[in-house]
Amino acid sequence: MEIWINPACSKCRSALSLLDAEGADYTVRRYLEDVPSADEIRGVLGRLGLEPWDITRTQEAAAKELGLSDRVRWPRDASGREAWIEALAAHPKLIQRPIITADDGTAVVARTEESVRDALSR
Repeated sequence: MEIWINPACSKCRSALSLLDAEGADYTVRRYLEDVPSADEIRGVLGRLGLEPWDITRTQEAAAKELGLSDRVRWPRDASGREAWIEALAAHPKLIQRPIITADDGTAVVARTEESVRDALSR
């Protein structure tokens, strides 16, 4: 499995601690340094079963600068999907964290102990 983290994030550190405590075999991706491409984001969204706006940190400064709360400029439907994905690729700090891609091809946004355990069980 792979976990996308920001080392400054307490939820990411908690997820790593739990993975370590459970002896999980995983790879760390510091996604602010190793920025995922738009194609990788599309793939993770498919694995999560979510849309890009579902994993966007809308309270970040970059989100406010982009005006992501403007639903006319940034529609949350098929017509706006690609623009959202491109925004996440261009501004990776907007990506919710941590994200764990499980070995079975699924993924979870691992912000809780339960979601980390869910990824471990796959």
